[in-house]
Amino acid sequence: MVTNKNARIRIFNFKNVSIFFIIFYLVGFLGILFNHSRPLFIKLIPFAIILSLLAILLFHELKFSLKLMLTLLSIYFPGYFIEVIGVNTGMIFGNYLYGAGLGLKIWNTPLFIGLNWAMLIYASAAILYNYQIHPFLKIIYSSLFLVVYDLILEQIAPKMDMWYWKDNRIPIQNYVAWFLIALAFHSIFRLFGISAKNKMAPIIFGIQTLFFFSLAIYFNLIK
Repeated sequence: MVTNKNARIRIFNFKNVSIFFIIFYLVGFLGILFNHSRPLFIKLIPFAIILSLLAILLFHELKFSLKLMLTLLSIYFPGYFIEVIGVNTGMIFGNYLYGAGLGLKIWNTPLFIGLNWAMLIYASAAILYNYQIHPFLKIIYSSLFLVVYDLILEQIAPKMDMWYWKDNRIPIQNYVAWFLIALAFHSIFRLFGISAKNKMAPIIFGIQTLFFFSLAIYFNLIK
């Protein structure tokens, strides 16, 4: 007889969850391609962020601790308020504004943007967890991963009603800011001594990157 606990373990094993997210983002990709379904799928972006973060935390392989939660909060709140300053002044990233794609906004800034920063920092740190390289280089490389991620995301963000740049021009300072902010957050991650031993986080980071890259190819080269 299979107990409820064993059933849950079988449902939420690595293979099943990986397949689920591949299908989940594939459906999202197809939904955003078409004009009639795009508004619905754009409304699901906050849900996708929450679901992805929950899956990452589910596969956190060490003890789920108060320290981990405090670390994520120490990224969430500064991440959110950096974006508040950025979108309202243009001083950090450049001149841009948020659309409705990332959900509820306070001070012209989606509340989910801080959650997204926390998820991306954890996921990009997890990619290099098993590599035997200097901790400082891990911080540098993980931060560069996020710059590449943003470089791809910027190509599709307006189509998903996430944010818009003044005159549709993305300034270089945006990528410099992403790198420096990621550098600071990864340093916080390291300072707190959080271990990002997590086999699901790199999978979700990779699927998301491929998702945005595929959309960018479609809208910029095919359509």
